[in-house]
Amino acid sequence: MIQRWLRFNAVGIAGVAVQLAALMLWMQWTGLPVLAATALAVECAVLHNFYWHERWTWRTRGTPGTGRRLIRFHLANGLLSIVSNLVWMRVLVGALGLHYLAANGIAIGITALLNFALSERFVFRPAR
Repeated sequence: MIQRWLRFNAVGIAGVAVQLAALMLWMQWTGLPVLAATALAVECAVLHNFYWHERWTWRTRGTPGTGRRLIRFHLANGLLSIVSNLVWMRVLVGALGLHYLAANGIAIGITALLNFALSERFVFRPAR
C-alpha cells in the first residue's frame, strides 16, 4: 500500500504539471473563461493520470477491462476532480481574487487524498 501511495503521488505530481500547463495554455491561447479552461485542464490531467496509474501504480492488479476502469476513473476521480476544481476555483479566483495558477494548485491539493481512496477501492479494485 505504501509503494502504491508513493507511485500515486508521483503520477499526481506529473498530473499537476500537466493540469497547470494545460490551464495556462487554455487561458492564454483561447481566452476561455477560467472555469471552462479549468474543466478542460482537469480532463487533460485525468487522462494523463489514468494512463500512468494503469501502467505503473496499479499495474499488478492485472484485472481485465481497461475501458471499464477508465469509465470508473472518470466517474470517481474525474468527476470529483472537475467538481472540486471548479468549486475551489470559483471561491479562490472569483471570491478571493487569487491568481488562477496558484488557486488551481490549492484546488488540486485538496482532492488528492480522496482521489487515492477512490482509485484504491473503486477504480483499480482487485478482481473478486
